[in-house]
Amino acid sequence: MKQIIYTLFLCIVVQTITAQTPPATWQEHWFEHNQLLSRKFYDNDVAVYYDNDVSNSVTWPYTYMGDVWRYVKNVYGNFGSDPHLFAIFHTNKYSGGHPSTYFDASHDYRNVIDVGPYSWTSGTGGDLDITTHEVAHIVEGASKGIHGSPAFPIWGDSKWAEIFIYDVYLKLGKTSEATRWYNQMQNQTDNFPVAGTHWFRDWFYPIYNNYGGTQVLNRFFELLAQHFPKNGNSYSRNMNWGEFIHFWSGAAGVSLKPLATAAFGWTSTFETQFNQARNDFPFAYGTGVAYVYKHCNYGGYVTALRVGNYTLAQLQNLGVLNDDISSLKVSNGYQVQLYWDDNFGGSSVTLTADNACLVANNFNDLATSLRVTTTSLAASAETANLTEKQLVIYPNPVRNELRFNLPQSISGSLIRILDVTGREVYRTRFTANSIDVSKLTAGVYTLMINSNDKSFTKKFVKK
Repeated sequence: MKQIIYTLFLCIVVQTITAQTPPATWQEHWFEHNQLLSRKFYDNDVAVYYDNDVSNSVTWPYTYMGDVWRYVKNVYGNFGSDPHLFAIFHTNKYSGGHPSTYFDASHDYRNVIDVGPYSWTSGTGGDLDITTHEVAHIVEGASKGIHGSPAFPIWGDSKWAEIFIYDVYLKLGKTSEATRWYNQMQNQTDNFPVAGTHWFRDWFYPIYNNYGGTQVLNRFFELLAQHFPKNGNSYSRNMNWGEFIHFWSGAAGVSLKPLATAAFGWTSTFETQFNQARNDFPFAYGTGVAYVYKHCNYGGYVTALRVGNYTLAQLQNLGVLNDDISSLKVSNGYQVQLYWDDNFGGSSVTLTADNACLVANNFNDLATSLRVTTTSLAASAETANLTEKQLVIYPNPVRNELRFNLPQSISGSLIRILDVTGREVYRTRFTANSIDVSKLTAGVYTLMINSNDKSFTKKFVKK
């Protein structure tokens, strides 16, 4: 009996290894491709195939594509039962490249990148860019066991890939490639959603730089898999712009409406879609000491609030509509003061505990501004933490132009830059969301914005 069990076990192991061993040759049968491919290299993570025109001296894909795929699986999880990325190379044919995932019959249900426009002899620059770009499509199209890319109609082919490439270069220690790519992307513009849009500079890089790097990229796909509509193991529809901003806000842990407004503009359609998305997918952006809800019994959209004063404009930037709060949760040691009018005017009610429905307080759907306060010693620290998180700056480190955003209007505010000794080296009044810092010497500085009764500060490095 033991011998039979051992034999059966050995057969299973052999069958598994055989199934996972990439074939020595592979006949193409997709699009206009009809080459017989030869396997040049494989390990536990990658299988590299060339057609007859690719020089055998090209060996960098053996290591690089494996490193990329191992990094992808470490960050985003597995992509099907076969652990391999199948990397196909042609020479000076089939312009561009294309991807396929383990969901797709077209490439025999394998995770594939297929590239052809170069000779691949350098193993740097464009050779790396296009191959990494195609891997980005696999990530966006098959993460978390769900097929499809609901954001593809929004970011196209592919603004997401640009930040993915930057992250991969950084994390694989390719510093010079990361710097080259970053500099190249600074001047990259697109005509969607409006002409002159800087997707990398004004949207993806600030999110990446300020809200968690690799982790914020992965959280976007986690939220999609958890919340976005599906039909079986595929997404059932594409997302609209409001949903796009909402899901990235969830990934970042803060409302990205101000950043989106600066990067893309903010239309009435965006506003309607954004508000609807927060109702359809009611997850909070990060954590707070208080949470306000659209409906009684903690229903509808939810907004996390830290200690601070919130005018109507600030609440609206966070996605809270005027006269729209019906219930709230308050952590121990904190209180929320709701005001009838903007700027903390008119009738008010103070709550120090959870309240499932403000109807009983005669304050349902009546709050226009509010304060979140505490009498503990942590109050000043909470306020400082709030202002630090609200001020978003990028790029950091910076060489020429420092850009910044706040979730409120700061028209006419005083803007100062202090050096490490506290000496003021720059002063102006707000006219635009950027400052020319090219004349500053290299070092660490503090950006300080004084707006009404608040001071927002954040450190940055001048290269």
